[in-house]
Amino acid sequence: MDFVIEPVRKTVKSFMNRVAKDLDKLSGGKITPNFVTITGLLAHIPIAWLVATQEYMLAAVLLIIFGLFDTLDGALARQQKRESNAGMLLDASTDRFKEVLLYTGAAYSFIGTEFQYFAVWAVAACGASLSVSYVKAKGETAIAKSKLKTTEVNRKFQDGFLRFEVRMSLFVIGLIFNILPFIILVIAILSAYTAIDRLIKISKKI
Repeated sequence: MDFVIEPVRKTVKSFMNRVAKDLDKLSGGKITPNFVTITGLLAHIPIAWLVATQEYMLAAVLLIIFGLFDTLDGALARQQKRESNAGMLLDASTDRFKEVLLYTGAAYSFIGTEFQYFAVWAVAACGASLSVSYVKAKGETAIAKSKLKTTEVNRKFQDGFLRFEVRMSLFVIGLIFNILPFIILVIAILSAYTAIDRLIKISKKI
């Protein structure tokens, strides 16, 4: 899957680097990376509500726009030379909050419909997605006490089908094509697989 993801990631990163440079210039450095991160998180509240009320297309458009904020804050941090561990912690934490909001909205949207039992899968998808990040976080802690090189750690942590950006891309596809229940099922299953796969690979290296 990397052969598909990496070219897209590089293209988006290059574009957002230019946006960050222009934004920093226009704002005179007053717009900070943390501001972008928090704004992106807050925007997911109405997006989750749109998902809950089955306004899927509008939710998809906004999710694409504000999903780019997840790349913009990092690009802006590099532009302003404000990269920090605190910033990375905030970014990672807000990503998890975003997922909770979106899966909650999805679960609510299924209630009272022919797909109401998929609400359970939305809960499962949320839990499995958070598990992917939990394994990464705990793995980093364990690796810090081992002799594994940082570059190898990063490569191992990137392994797996459903990293964050892939899950969000699938979510958008589900909204656009009105197949969210089935996308949620896929996310739940493949996220669980990704978490287990990462756990096994990291455990073998510690």
